[in-house]
Amino acid sequence: MAGTRSSTRQAAAASSSPTSSQGAPAANTGPAGRKRKGDSTAGPKSKRGKKGSDKAQATIEDTMPTEEKDDSKDDPKDVEMKDDEVRPDEATANAKKPVNDGGQNELNDREVAVKAREDAVKEREEALENGKAEGKDGTNGTEESETNKVDLDPKGDLAKLEETGDVEAKEEKNSGSKDGTTNAGDAVEESSKRGESTPSSILEKGIIYFFFRGRVGIDEPSDVNDVARSYIVLRPIPHGSKLGDGPIGDAGTNRLLALPKKVLPSSPKDRFMIFVEKAKASMEDIKSFFASSDYTTKTAGTRHTPSATPIGEGVYAITTTGRESHLAYILTIPSELSEVQKDVGLQERGSFVTSVKNPQYSGPANATLPEGPKYPQEILDEFRSLRWMPLQPKLLDYVNTQFLVIGHAGNDFEKATEQQPVDEKHDKDTPLEEMEKLEQEDELRVEHLKGDDSVFVDLGLSSKEYPKIQTTW
Repeated sequence: MAGTRSSTRQAAAASSSPTSSQGAPAANTGPAGRKRKGDSTAGPKSKRGKKGSDKAQATIEDTMPTEEKDDSKDDPKDVEMKDDEVRPDEATANAKKPVNDGGQNELNDREVAVKAREDAVKEREEALENGKAEGKDGTNGTEESETNKVDLDPKGDLAKLEETGDVEAKEEKNSGSKDGTTNAGDAVEESSKRGESTPSSILEKGIIYFFFRGRVGIDEPSDVNDVARSYIVLRPIPHGSKLGDGPIGDAGTNRLLALPKKVLPSSPKDRFMIFVEKAKASMEDIKSFFASSDYTTKTAGTRHTPSATPIGEGVYAITTTGRESHLAYILTIPSELSEVQKDVGLQERGSFVTSVKNPQYSGPANATLPEGPKYPQEILDEFRSLRWMPLQPKLLDYVNTQFLVIGHAGNDFEKATEQQPVDEKHDKDTPLEEMEKLEQEDELRVEHLKGDDSVFVDLGLSSKEYPKIQTTW
């Protein structure tokens, strides 16, 4: 009998559906041969021909994640919803609970998810601009609301990647880029315009400091003979950067150079060796090295090593003129050269020809270190069979690198900063023009700090623990 078999199927369908709710539409008990009208928005035909029930629009609270396990996930329901009925403020909530339509194309779900995310981000940005965005703790939107945290991608990957990229872009915009954009309190500022104008012949630029340390037991040297050793500190900054206000931040890329001769070369006849005492040093490393110390000997008792004394600060550039490399500098502090600076060999503008020693060859006994630099093989290969090669900034990142500085004569500073044909062809600034820009920026920066004490501020030193800029013996 047809009627009896239909009744039996209906009873079986009702008892096998664990999630059937009260008030559901009655089963069609019409003749077995009559076709039922299919749901226009439903997916593939249901096995028992059950229509989707009308559901109330879910609220944001209903879509919030809970710890209870959903036992109804094995009972798919066809929910009728038209595209024009989805409002932007409801899309986020609805996307949290994607409809299982039994195999409907997931492309539509992703498009809805992306659109909902864009609407949510746009709404939040507008709220932030109006000063009305509030986080959970009331800190002007520092935390995202749960609505914005909803995973909008049914697969989980697409929306997560897009959301992560969006957050990282905003964080990079607020805190600065990873390639050198200044954070709060750092005077180094990235500038795309400056990067385009800086010549390629400048291999490195930055801030330079000059120090010397008195002999043991001599806190106040009376002449160069009372100096034990002189030092140079190089603080490189990014190639396309400029200087703003404030101290220089600690990037951990400082180089401490030692001058055994105590003075700088002043003529082409002067050829002095310099070696890297510390590479990739932090401000704390520099501070501890320059501090005074006491030690005890069996014969002389307690001995005192004085702290290092600053004698100058300025800007520098390592340049190339083809076959030669140069270290050029322009002094900012002191504003006028005095007796001490002149005796040490400092000038308002100075430069040296520089060449790095091949550690595979031995040098003079009085200019050889117990241990050479630990260069990787690719750097050793660059020397080939040469004993010397032009200075490259990367070589200063290795302790015990030795390089020769040869004094200039007359207008050799202009030679070290002259423009190269390749930069002239691309309308770049000359090295001299870039150094002068940097010097003017550093001069303004120093004026806004504590004048000559800016050396201590930059290096994290205490002006009470170290001598002032020395200008007279």
